Amino acid sequence: MRILFVHSEDDHYSVEKPLEGHERMQFGISYISALLKGKGHETRLVIPTRLNVEILEEHVRDFDPALVCFTSVYTEFAFMSELAAGLKKSHPELYLLVGGPHASLKPEDCLASAFDAVCTGEGELATLELVSQLEAGASPAGIANMWIKRDGEVEKNPQRPFFEDLDSLPFPDREMWLPWISNQYSRPSVLMGRGCPFQCTYCCNHALARLATGKYVRLRSPENIVEEILDLKATYPYMTEVYLEVETMGFNQEWAIELCGLLERMNADLEIPIEFGSNLRITPHTEYDDLFAALKKCGFRFVNIGLESGSERLRREVLKRNYSNEDIVRAVRKAKEHGLDVGIYNLIGIPGETRRDFRETIKVTRACQPGWFLLSVFFPYPGTVLHTVCEESGLLDGPIEQGYERRKPIIDHPGFSKRQIGRRYTWSHFLFYAGHRPVREIARQVALTKIYTNPRLLGWYRTLNKNAAR
Repeated sequence: MRILFVHSEDDHYSVEKPLEGHERMQFGISYISALLKGKGHETRLVIPTRLNVEILEEHVRDFDPALVCFTSVYTEFAFMSELAAGLKKSHPELYLLVGGPHASLKPEDCLASAFDAVCTGEGELATLELVSQLEAGASPAGIANMWIKRDGEVEKNPQRPFFEDLDSLPFPDREMWLPWISNQYSRPSVLMGRGCPFQCTYCCNHALARLATGKYVRLRSPENIVEEILDLKATYPYMTEVYLEVETMGFNQEWAIELCGLLERMNADLEIPIEFGSNLRITPHTEYDDLFAALKKCGFRFVNIGLESGSERLRREVLKRNYSNEDIVRAVRKAKEHGLDVGIYNLIGIPGETRRDFRETIKVTRACQPGWFLLSVFFPYPGTVLHTVCEESGLLDGPIEQGYERRKPIIDHPGFSKRQIGRRYTWSHFLFYAGHRPVREIARQVALTKIYTNPRLLGWYRTLNKNAAR
């Protein structure tokens, strides 16, 4: 059977090539596609934007699928619903399925649209079962992890336990993304596990963890991860860096150090060794010397560490992240001593945050002097604890403004207005690096931040870069 996957990007790199690099690949549908292909089915991906919605219809006519699978986060759901409604009108015979974080947390919203079914939670086995029923000519029913429209009613099926044997899954389908990626030589990512052991209130992991029974936090075996990296290396022999995607390398240090040993032996046999990067969540009273030494020895170039806020009060009472500023500064210092570069993740515009709180973020980030940082503007995703807090606090007085997600302030906080948040976001390179880096470098980064938060400037900038590359 033929299955068409639909993904979308609000911040598309270009209409023709919406994804700038391989790291923008979405793992959920990639694993589902790989499993379906392994069972003899044909799959294809299309990435429409608001500037070329007709491309979806073109792919439907050309590929002639029996099932169209949409994936969506909250900020893309309205657009996906429009696409589904248009497709159902022109091709009523098509079966339309939607999945992704928003579908898992708000399935009732999805079934109010043109979709025939919603996948709640992990989708590999559920989608395969749906495909088998459709191929047999049956009316879909009784599929765990699916809410299905049937005879004017909604069949709400139970959840499967979280899929535990990640090593048994095929490697994700990367081929489906190639026509949509601008930079084919960019760094790929390898997903090393699923689930998160922490309960951060701005993230949906705490809600997703309650969807099913079984272990939510699962790690692939080090051998299986290395096998996928070597498979990638065979396809891209000149590949020099891979991002190892996991919530934190510190969840199981024994597992991480074992992986490092295998990566070290792998690199010793490669003519062109590979460098790595990954995430590390800092926890109190934890020593990282052995981990950092192992990371450096096997080829790690950097780790990303989440500070989020320099206000210990905000972290403890609002974000549910319990570590001290000294824990962060000490870990960053240790990583640098081992020759690792460090990136810092920060948030601004957190409910309850004041200008004084953000000054603490500036202070701690300046003390760390990371190689780079990623400052995100808080976004109240439905299904998260902080979305509920924002509703109950009266911070959401209507539909949530969408577009330029996590780069544009959308909430006026008492004592910290959207204008004030936006100014600090724009000038963050100056606030974090002034006196530590050249003025010209800081000015360039401030200018780029202004460009990346203005749709017209961003379009002009990307067109200019593409023309210069020709």
